[in-house]
Amino acid sequence: MKKEIIRNQALDQHALFFDPFNKSPKFEKKENGETHIHYVDEKPGVRVLENGEVEFNYYAPDAKSVRLEGIGGSMPQKYELHPIGDGFWQVIARDIAPGFHYHHYYVDGVQAANPRAPFGYGCFESINFFEMPGGEDPEFYLLKDVPHGTIRMELFKSSITGRARNCYIYTPPGYDTDLDKRYPVLYLQHGGGEDETGWIWQGKINYIIDNLLAEGKCGEMLIVMNSGYAFRPDGSDNSGVGSFDEFLVKDSVPFIDGKYRTLANRADRAVAGLSMGGMQSNITAMKHLDVFANVGIFSGGFVRKGQGFDLTGLFENPEKCNEAFRLLFVSAGQQEQPMCDKVEAELGELRKNGIRNVFYSCPGYHEWDVWRYAARELLKLLFKK
Repeated sequence: MKKEIIRNQALDQHALFFDPFNKSPKFEKKENGETHIHYVDEKPGVRVLENGEVEFNYYAPDAKSVRLEGIGGSMPQKYELHPIGDGFWQVIARDIAPGFHYHHYYVDGVQAANPRAPFGYGCFESINFFEMPGGEDPEFYLLKDVPHGTIRMELFKSSITGRARNCYIYTPPGYDTDLDKRYPVLYLQHGGGEDETGWIWQGKINYIIDNLLAEGKCGEMLIVMNSGYAFRPDGSDNSGVGSFDEFLVKDSVPFIDGKYRTLANRADRAVAGLSMGGMQSNITAMKHLDVFANVGIFSGGFVRKGQGFDLTGLFENPEKCNEAFRLLFVSAGQQEQPMCDKVEAELGELRKNGIRNVFYSCPGYHEWDVWRYAARELLKLLFKK
């Protein structure tokens, strides 16, 4: 495995550390009574080795056992760590597939976080993860020496939830210098159990689009990432997906159009997401065709009729359907069965009937590496004139 890949900073950065420190302070008393502080190298929680093995380290000096467990999909294995001295436990794994891996540690049978490994928010908890580079084009989401966009955080009030909301916005390189230019907008959603930070720390979406822009493979755009949990105070929402579509259309879109230099029309607006966010994107686009002309659904199935919408008639009219959707993009991992085959067949039938759409699939499970590939393909297709 290439050293420049496994040492790329994008693989180790996370919500708590952009550049993990991996050092600990040591305090020494001098003869004059002064205390001297210096730092010594510490074992990282996870380290990918050049031979493709992965070293896991956990500091638990009083423990009797330490176990590591992957979370299904491409990492179903369990590993027993062994004491190696100085309070550390270690195991070297030789059978981990390439991709993004959430995982759990158990100390004397009790689930515990590893403070020396990267953290994200997933599975409805603060959870450790690591990256195993590999697969097709393993560098497309890495940090490269190219012009970089900016991630901004905004606060705004929601008329739907009655609470302040937080969102992150990616603006492309040059946004702050080319002040006459306006941009299309992609509203990009996380999945269930994750939040608006997911596409940054787990998805690496800013690096994906930075690299595509540098290669001339996609157009400039803003990317807005909201929390997908939007519930009314009185509880009168859909119990699964909430009132996200109304929040997005009534609160988020007007706020972004009012503060940023957007192309404020349906043709230059897209909504996309993964899993729960894919279902929410499906619902939002179908219910609000006056707002969105582009939709991307990653690992979220595909429906034309649901709560609050019925577009079966539109999908029986290819001419009108192709006018309504500039881009209809649906994807799934090849191991996400039976959903992957079902959606592929359904989209194929629509194409036979003259309705434009794109189905994309790649090897993988219901995991972030699949969604990164899907996002890359969507970005290359969005907002083409």
